[in-house]
Amino acid sequence: MPSFDEVLKEAGEFGRFQKRVFFLLSQTGITFSSLFASVVFLGRAPDNFWCRIPGAAELGDRCGWTLEEERNFTVLPLHLRNESVSGECERLDVTWDASAGCTSPLARYGNYSTGSLPLAPCRDSWVYEQPHASIVSEYDLVCGNAWMLDLSQAILNLGFLAGAFILGYAADRYGRILIYLLSCLGVGICGTIVAFSPNFTVFLIFRFLQGMFGKGTWMTCYVIVTEIVGSDQRIVGIVIQIFFTLGIIILPGIAYLIPTWQGIQLAISLPNFLFLLYYWVVPESPRWLLTRKKGEKALKIMRNIAKHNGKFLSPHYSEITISNEEVSNPSFLDLVRTPQMRRNTLILMYAWFTSALIYQGLVMRLGIIGGNLYLDFFISGAVELPAAFLIIVTIDRVGRRLPFAMSNIVASVACLITAFLPEDIPWLKTTVATLGRLSITIAFEVVYLVNSELYPTTLRNFGVSLCSSLCDLGGIIAPFLLFRLAAIWLELPLIIFSILAAVCGLLVLLLPETKGISLPETLEDVEQLPSHFGKCGKKQKHRDTNSYI
Repeated sequence: MPSFDEVLKEAGEFGRFQKRVFFLLSQTGITFSSLFASVVFLGRAPDNFWCRIPGAAELGDRCGWTLEEERNFTVLPLHLRNESVSGECERLDVTWDASAGCTSPLARYGNYSTGSLPLAPCRDSWVYEQPHASIVSEYDLVCGNAWMLDLSQAILNLGFLAGAFILGYAADRYGRILIYLLSCLGVGICGTIVAFSPNFTVFLIFRFLQGMFGKGTWMTCYVIVTEIVGSDQRIVGIVIQIFFTLGIIILPGIAYLIPTWQGIQLAISLPNFLFLLYYWVVPESPRWLLTRKKGEKALKIMRNIAKHNGKFLSPHYSEITISNEEVSNPSFLDLVRTPQMRRNTLILMYAWFTSALIYQGLVMRLGIIGGNLYLDFFISGAVELPAAFLIIVTIDRVGRRLPFAMSNIVASVACLITAFLPEDIPWLKTTVATLGRLSITIAFEVVYLVNSELYPTTLRNFGVSLCSSLCDLGGIIAPFLLFRLAAIWLELPLIIFSILAAVCGLLVLLLPETKGISLPETLEDVEQLPSHFGKCGKKQKHRDTNSYI
């Protein structure tokens, strides 16, 4: 009897049905990338703010001051005292009461321009011209509280990490589409609560939960797309990354049109409720159903796929035999139990960590340059678009392993050259750094595809989720690594990035080549994948331990 992949080929490996499912699930990439990078706009530094002197609000109401007049009375004396004092984190250590005059409230303190008045640090008394423009002004994340903005992004990445473990495990045990739909519901609900958080603690709690569910939507939709197409069509795993990039490109437009952080948060969260409609159009993965001894449901879905693709399955496809491999709940030990699995897992974990660390580090480094935030962010996203197209035109010709390795090597060389280029030719420095960004983006996108192709169906979602959790760890470390090392020497982070990328480029050469090979169904299939010194791209059929129809 034919194997699952042979029946899929008869039903259509990438017909109308798969194209529809692919397009629908790809929209998840737009919402996930918007969540991933949203802190850039949710946490914008306020343009103009100052520390209010105690009693200033009451005096301002009595005197009919505008905010500009209050600011002049508050900040101007500080400039007269010391031009380097901005009035944002310090204030005069005075109190304005009913005896203060409207035209010169500091007159009773004598000649304040002589610097005789003491200063005091600001404590929860900031005034913002646009109080609801970002979470920075909403929750006073300035001066001594500025580290809390970094905490908010770290909490989001911790949510991604938790989602990789919890929802990755759940998707392998309870089904891909169920966990996808529950995750979409969770992102929508938690994102809405984040937008209306009464305090920063509530904001952090539900931002963590939104990150957890967001990771569930992205990883699960990726696995579904990969499992319903044939081995020659798994390039869709790269194409879906284009939608992630589209989210990066669209986000600055949303932020430009919506003036408040609550509006931006709702704009990237509410679309997840629309994904619940997929319950009626996106089926469960038939590969997963086979591993859970649900052959009849898998066969019904396969017939439906054939029908929508304008094809017809032979009526003698009436029995489904599950592989002899015992179906059990996945664990980390399953990923390192056999030699090939162990090597694949460790290399992939390092590749995820390195790609995320360098990718986010280069993004933040370009942001330090300054300029127009919206335009700079748009350009940085547009730079990623060629990555997917370069992969598409090479990956089915030369395989996965060589582009994976070369992209890391080029990123390594680009970072190293950028570090030692002189500052007086900024255009060249930026160009080479952009080449590094493009190269590491290619590596980041290839690791998604390779990871899903190197695990058996029983462990695929769990394996992808676990390995990609190192991506979230890299995201947590990246800002600290960048800014701490840059304080020692501005280009030192680039040296570290170069070393990490070079090591990754060499390690991925030890992975099996998966070009044109059917997705492995069992651990034995993984052990039989061609070794790193085998012939690349050679078509192979797995033994009859696979699932059959």
